[in-house]
Amino acid sequence: MKQRIITGVVAAAFFIPFVLYGNLPFTLLVYAMATVGMFELLRMKKMAIFSVPGLIGLLTVYMLLMPDNFAAKVQSITSYSKLEFLVIAALLLLIHSVIVKNHFTFDEIGFVLLSALYIGIGFYYLIETRDAGLQFIIFALLVVWSTDSGAYFTGRKFGKNKLWPEISPNKTVEGFFGGILIAVVSACVMQFIYPFEKPWFILILVTIVSSIFGQLGDLVESAIKRHYDVKDSGKLLPGHGGILDRFDSLLFVLPLFNLLHFVS
Repeated sequence: MKQRIITGVVAAAFFIPFVLYGNLPFTLLVYAMATVGMFELLRMKKMAIFSVPGLIGLLTVYMLLMPDNFAAKVQSITSYSKLEFLVIAALLLLIHSVIVKNHFTFDEIGFVLLSALYIGIGFYYLIETRDAGLQFIIFALLVVWSTDSGAYFTGRKFGKNKLWPEISPNKTVEGFFGGILIAVVSACVMQFIYPFEKPWFILILVTIVSSIFGQLGDLVESAIKRHYDVKDSGKLLPGHGGILDRFDSLLFVLPLFNLLHFVS
């Protein structure tokens, strides 16, 4: 626990200034984190990032991460949209499977493409949400962190019923609802201090749905790790694991914010 707290404080001290400043430094940091996240997924599958599939997957992530204004410039020069670049990546991976005589399989092609989408889309919305305004990214981080903390402490104090033992044996139903409750309380406190120009019922509804999605994002990453029989996605953050261990909830919450048109 001591190591976990120290790592959390150091990581926050490093991350928060980038969040506050935004702009190009924040975008470059997100690209770096996405690179590590893609590496973590490929390593679970025992695939090298410095391989043809690994590099195609990484370039696909970089393409998906492009902020809208930059993607528009790229499209004006190349006449290719993000979707068309994704199609090109899929075709290149299929061609590679033929060249290596099926040593790189159709299943592995699917893994690389889905990994790139999972990482690319989630971190893309991290950039876009910050560009929409500091308030939105603070709110997203608050919902995720308060949900995690609320679920952890509520689960430890009151947890008796397992939520999904086949995937994450330590999570409880009581912790699940406790995380939602603490997230709502935290959102209400933020609304008093740093108010959104949105109705209260919208704020609370978005908080509840986001808290649920954040916990589902955590469970998704737990399911991936359990499938590939690894404890943590990486070792970058002692006591916490890897980048995906820390950002798994945000990778679900941030797209949700935008799909609900909460970010504007």
